[in-house]
Amino acid sequence: MDPDLPVQRISTPVRSNREAGLAPLLLTVIDLVRQLMEAQVIRRMEAELLTEDELERAAESLRKLEEQVIRLCEIFEIDPKDLNIDLGEFGTLLPKAGGYYPGEPAATPTILELLDRLLNTGVVLQGDVDLGLANIDLIHARLQLVLTSQPLASQAETAIDTPSKQP
Repeated sequence: MDPDLPVQRISTPVRSNREAGLAPLLLTVIDLVRQLMEAQVIRRMEAELLTEDELERAAESLRKLEEQVIRLCEIFEIDPKDLNIDLGEFGTLLPKAGGYYPGEPAATPTILELLDRLLNTGVVLQGDVDLGLANIDLIHARLQLVLTSQPLASQAETAIDTPSKQP
């Protein structure tokens, strides 16, 4: 060790339970999906597209899923309020409690709001992915994805069934 260099002590910070593993990330993703489904139920309820029976079943399922998330948070000693991801300039993954209602713009939009709007209006994504190593392409995938909360319209089905010709 060089005596002229300043000595710095490196300490290992104590990790909180929410930083302790994959559980917070997985529970956050599960809660994102739950909130997306809840937003779609609300949209369909307001458009009167659900029967009373469907609405009751959906509400009960969403309630049970939320209870399971809370129960898993207790098991992993995670505060349910910590289930979120800050994406910097993009905002957060989930809104604060009561911070988003489907169809109404939020003061600080989140990824949940963006995904809900995409599901409500629909979007078609196409792309190519090449995977490889050592500058050798080993796997090529051409992807086409229709993301919507509504049944596929004939135009979207046609777009999927007949991919565009590429050289």
